[in-house]
Amino acid sequence: MIIKRRSQMSGVVCERDLDLTKEQYDQWRNGALIQTAMPQLSKDDREFIMTGITQEEWDEAYGERE
Repeated sequence: MIIKRRSQMSGVVCERDLDLTKEQYDQWRNGALIQTAMPQLSKDDREFIMTGITQEEWDEAYGERE
């Protein structure tokens, strides 16, 4: 599924093709915890869905994770 988000950090619009279904997306939008609705996604992908912030933006702003 193509997900398009505006980053809450930079305002940049990014688009990603993520492994999720419309049903999973709808579950989250209707109140399910994102990790419950989309357990197959990485925490970085879930963060992107929620905030539009990419891992690259986090790394640039706060340094790469160890």
